[in-house]
Amino acid sequence: MNALIIFTLLLVLMLTGMPISISLGLTVLTFLFTMTEVPIEAVALKLFTGIEKFEIMAIPFFILAGNFLTHGGVARRMINFATSMVGHWHGGLALAGVLACALFAAVSGSSPATVVAIGSIILPAMVKQGFPKRFGAGVITTSGALGILIPPSIVMVMYSVTTNTSVGALFMAGVVPGIMLAFLLGLTTWVLAKKRGYPRMPKATWAERLTAFRRSAWGLLLIVIVMGGIYSGLFTPTEAAAMAAVYAFVIAVFVYKDLKLRQAGKVLLDSASMSAMLLYIITNAVLFSFLMTSENIPQEMAAWLTAQGLGKIAFLLVVNVILLAAGNFMEPSSIVLIMAPILFPVAVALGVDPIHFGILIVVNMEVGMCHPPVGLNLYVASGITKMGISELTVAVMPWLLTMLAFLMVVTYVPEISLWLPRLVYGPM
Repeated sequence: MNALIIFTLLLVLMLTGMPISISLGLTVLTFLFTMTEVPIEAVALKLFTGIEKFEIMAIPFFILAGNFLTHGGVARRMINFATSMVGHWHGGLALAGVLACALFAAVSGSSPATVVAIGSIILPAMVKQGFPKRFGAGVITTSGALGILIPPSIVMVMYSVTTNTSVGALFMAGVVPGIMLAFLLGLTTWVLAKKRGYPRMPKATWAERLTAFRRSAWGLLLIVIVMGGIYSGLFTPTEAAAMAAVYAFVIAVFVYKDLKLRQAGKVLLDSASMSAMLLYIITNAVLFSFLMTSENIPQEMAAWLTAQGLGKIAFLLVVNVILLAAGNFMEPSSIVLIMAPILFPVAVALGVDPIHFGILIVVNMEVGMCHPPVGLNLYVASGITKMGISELTVAVMPWLLTMLAFLMVVTYVPEISLWLPRLVYGPM
């Protein structure tokens, strides 16, 4: 009954159009003050201790690194490199967009940032070359979602904070699924482009490819610094995020010189604003999790689901349905912070690996970012292309179906997520 009251109150507040963070906070405070005897001191203490985690510091640093890279010409050089490698295939510029999104995802950690950085450059070029705007928008909107699956990933950091799972292991687990999904999105693009006779580009010589690689090398080196630093033990994921932010600033301002020093202040302010928004959501989600735990709701739900005789296969299917439904109303950060504490204990009780479960949630979040009414990537792409959400929804459909098929594979073949972490860390 308490769970029903809590979720009904949360849903009612969200339906009024209230921001999710405030809805969470009001739900918690209303329930605590009217239906429990939890002292107010406990709420204040939980607010403080809930975000007093070293891992959370990675979030503003990755946001800052992504913003420096978005404004610093890194994306353009990555696109040029990607075009030199795959531009001569059917739908070459669109394929270059998929590859560039995958490369940028490996340095930014954010899907909307990937869509903005790559889409704002490559979409006008695709239209100019003769691609329909709808096709280009579909490619970039869905490929931009790779930003939260290919490590580093802000969503993975949030899952780690919520469930006390290793950030390093999650980052490692995202590598193989990320590469697989990038390949499948590229394959979908190539099949459609070949079928419809979309333009190809002249094949680049190896000298041109080498030149393009050399010009993009400073940006690509960030992948080596972040991932290599984490797995060699040089620094933690949080320290890697700080290194990424400093490195991105240096190459944007002093190496590529596409970002003037006086513009750095605006990038810092934008990053601070976005970080504050996410941290406010995290703070209220921590309170919500505290309320759920104090009312023993996750444990009771776990016991109830187990009593229904749901096996691992059926449970994972239910989780996918719940998360995809939640994607219709909330953005990924909120979903992870609300749903993970509830579903995680059940998953562990049924023998689902915590790392595999994390990747499953992240792939669900990717799908959610590409379908209405709350898909963040759709809104970002809409701003770039000046297309309506309904038109974009039709545009992304072939790639969205590919992502859904991939979700089912990742759900029921855990080795895709666990093979690389086990290779590095041993049996998990």
